[in-house]
Amino acid sequence: MRIAELSRLSGVPAPTIKYYVRESLLAPGERTSRNQAQYDERHVTRLRLIRALLEVGGLSVAAVRDVIAALDSPETGTHKVLGAAQQTVTATGVAGHHDEPCHQEAVAEIRALVERQGWTVSEHSPALTAAAEVLGALRRLGQDDFADRLDAYARAADAVAATDLEIVRKRPDADSMAEAVILGNILGDALLAALRRLAQVHRSGRLFE
Repeated sequence: MRIAELSRLSGVPAPTIKYYVRESLLAPGERTSRNQAQYDERHVTRLRLIRALLEVGGLSVAAVRDVIAALDSPETGTHKVLGAAQQTVTATGVAGHHDEPCHQEAVAEIRALVERQGWTVSEHSPALTAAAEVLGALRRLGQDDFADRLDAYARAADAVAATDLEIVRKRPDADSMAEAVILGNILGDALLAALRRLAQVHRSGRLFE
């Protein structure tokens, strides 16, 4: 297909496609003449991923380039590709207190939780740091009854993760797997939050009315 057709199928304007090519986010099409190139379905799939990273994930062009490089590296296995994609969307929105003793205690508490759950997680995982920041905030605010139920929350999270990865595993290629991780985390977090509130309304009615 030519760039006009690629633009129509992907919803990305032709000048933007050319910009992505210049920035090494998208592979150039196969040249058929001095001013013409042919593209295929792989370009459509890659453009969908680039848009997810930029528009939904909020990444910079440089960060997207790093994810694309991981996808295209022959040495990168699926697990590492998905890890790179996940790191792009791991954030808490909680102000960090990394130098305070309470943060180090929270990190130790999360690491102990990971060990109890039997999870294999790098000690440098951004998700571990993010969990520690939230836990530390709960402790500082005196919400120990929430913080003390970490194992119950972890079991629920593990069930959700199993569902997530079953969906990701069925995707046909690394690009669509990475897209599923990014969109699944960003939109999935919002969906889980909404479902949690629905369940709270239901259970509150049974408990307090």
